Amino acid sequence: MAHATNSHEYFLTEALRLAKKAGACDEVPIGAVVVKDSTIISEGFNRREQAQSATGHAEIMAIEAACHTLHSWRLADCDLYVSLEPCLMCAGALVQARIRAVYFGAWDPKGGALGSLYKIHEDVRLNHRFLVQGGICAEECGRLLSTFFQAKRKRS
Repeated sequence: MAHATNSHEYFLTEALRLAKKAGACDEVPIGAVVVKDSTIISEGFNRREQAQSATGHAEIMAIEAACHTLHSWRLADCDLYVSLEPCLMCAGALVQARIRAVYFGAWDPKGGALGSLYKIHEDVRLNHRFLVQGGICAEECGRLLSTFFQAKRKRS
């Protein structure tokens, strides 16, 4: 799992690999990795259906695994890479984890909380703010989601 690099595209490609793994399990194809010192320290992909858990989002899985790896809930020296803009729940978890930065692929105009609907990462009323950059590998990330939902609709 560990691979040292500093390329945003590399880490988003790893998140996409996990998103495809989720899609293969009939989960919404979203994947995430947490990076510290240019090395992936944890990963996660959507598991809401498998776990029957509302909190089974890729970001939550990756954050929990990173906290376990570091033996700390504080991820101040870590960055999250995720294939889709995080939702409000995940954005809240990122604030609580004190994440340093979030890099994501596709924007989520219906549920995104880091620029589309909300800007939680910039809210001065909260005790932590973090850097966000969206749109990295956006076309590939968006296509994966579109293809998944088109196939789902055809099966219904």
